[in-house]
Amino acid sequence: MRARKLLAGLAVLSLTAAPAFADAAAGKDKAQACAACHGLDGLSQMPNAPHIAGQPEIYLKAQLEAFRSGARVNEMMSVVAKGLTDEDIDDLVAWYSAIEVTAKPPE
Repeated sequence: MRARKLLAGLAVLSLTAAPAFADAAAGKDKAQACAACHGLDGLSQMPNAPHIAGQPEIYLKAQLEAFRSGARVNEMMSVVAKGLTDEDIDDLVAWYSAIEVTAKPPE
């Protein structure tokens, strides 16, 4: 029983940990193609494009993979994501998830 819990914990960690080969600097360069809609800093200026800065790695990766596979459909993202390699996705995820976002509630 204890071994199962340990294995389950390790499996979760492996899903949430950044890939060893992800390169945030390369992701920043690759993000130039994303900047028109999402902003280089991940803060969109367009009402129909979400902010992606600071999103969790596992979320960003899952969404990009879903757009690439066709499991998730969006007019623009479905086209853009089709051309992304696994390395591109890992690098973009490393860049955008590393951006720190703060929020200030109204007073």
